[in-house]
Amino acid sequence: MSTSTAEPAIDARGFELRVKPATNGEEPGELLEISMGPQHPSTHGVFRMDVVLDGEKVTKLKPVFGYLHRNHEKIAEGASYLASMPYTDRLDYFCSLTNNWAYALTVERLAGLQVPERAEYIRIITAELTRLQNHTCLGGFLLQDMGASGTPLMYAFREREKILDLFESLTGARMMCNYMRFGGCRCDLPDGWLEAAKKVVADYPRFLDEFETLLNENEILMSRTQGVGVLPLELAVNASVTGPMLRASGVNYDIRKVDKYGIYIRFNFRVPLGDAGDVYDRYMVRILEMRESLKILEQALHEIQSGPIVDPKAKLRGFKPKPGEAYGRIESPKGELGFYVISDGTPNPFRYRVRPPSLINLTILEDMCLGQHVADVVIILGSVDIVLGEVDR
Repeated sequence: MSTSTAEPAIDARGFELRVKPATNGEEPGELLEISMGPQHPSTHGVFRMDVVLDGEKVTKLKPVFGYLHRNHEKIAEGASYLASMPYTDRLDYFCSLTNNWAYALTVERLAGLQVPERAEYIRIITAELTRLQNHTCLGGFLLQDMGASGTPLMYAFREREKILDLFESLTGARMMCNYMRFGGCRCDLPDGWLEAAKKVVADYPRFLDEFETLLNENEILMSRTQGVGVLPLELAVNASVTGPMLRASGVNYDIRKVDKYGIYIRFNFRVPLGDAGDVYDRYMVRILEMRESLKILEQALHEIQSGPIVDPKAKLRGFKPKPGEAYGRIESPKGELGFYVISDGTPNPFRYRVRPPSLINLTILEDMCLGQHVADVVIILGSVDIVLGEVDR
């Protein structure tokens, strides 16, 4: 078989056999190119990977997406500022409330609005509950990707339902909440909501103890995740990776601490860090972050006071920020979620762009998969924690 790179690939029942160059005097062999997804159950949405294999080892991987593209940014430029709030729910549809907050924060900076203290507390409470349910589900999905069908994911969804019940009683929706407003929140907490939230928070450590006992030192989990999909610190920084993925590689960077947006400066919590930057560290960082979120929630639920929930200067009708530009960002459960908006003084944004963590964190997928076994590819992808809604926007 010729080693010429110009030779066309040989089709073999839907796969492609490529020439493997000879090395060290060996005979040239064959590389197998396969497509994983978008029908694969563990590609976390309509996502595809073109993977080139040498035996079972990955030699090349190309992420392919765009199947879900919904033109979110261009639609926002043709709609009023407020009309885009429900669209943000559909970005990371697991974390609609943090999406709302990032967009509201940006427009508030653009329009010079001040958020009342009670609304700031409500935002932090809902954001940390969102972080809890996102990381809980990540743990369940990651084990599902490994083949542990059923138990971990059902345990995770059992707890997630309790948080979604809180969201539903507050916003009227379990996932597409459309709750934040420029200068505050859409409505106040209903009667009994704080007590229900306190109960969920008080019971959550028991679930985490159960979850960690089941998984943390599980021999199969450790063998499948430790030393797999390593993300070096330098690469994570240079690729603009953020969130738990960055911190698992040992970088102490959390926007809640760096920007101190909202009233996070009032709360005592730590930023968990990893050192190996592998799949296991990414799993453990999220487990530890849930413990810290519970600390924030306990403080916020205890300290919240009565008061207004929206800036009286905020307008729902005829909202026209003065010409200018603003970028707002938050520490979403997956990393830095930012919105960039330019106003020309009209009711619609002149330019509207989203900086989604899932897309940025996905760019280093090939680097983490090179040299790994094909069976580990979906586990590495699962540890990135992507949602295709904010990849394709």
